[in-house]
Amino acid sequence: MAEEVDTIVLATGYRPDLGYLGPLGDLDSQGRPRHRDGIAHAHPGLAYVGLEWQRSLSSASLRGVGRDAQRIARHLAAHLARP
Repeated sequence: MAEEVDTIVLATGYRPDLGYLGPLGDLDSQGRPRHRDGIAHAHPGLAYVGLEWQRSLSSASLRGVGRDAQRIARHLAAHLARP
């Protein structure tokens, strides 16, 4: 059975292990995602939260991930609203 989806949220644990994303993940040689402020370079509909130094020192902690998640949510909502 196939299902059309708009969004997938993955919680991978305490350190990024994103190799399963393959080419979609656009990873560097050390397996870190290529992104700007959490928005994937190669795929504007792909975003990350909770990465070290995503936007600030606190990005990878409960103290800072909320701010980053709000920004990502606004970006993804705008992306999905485009025709």
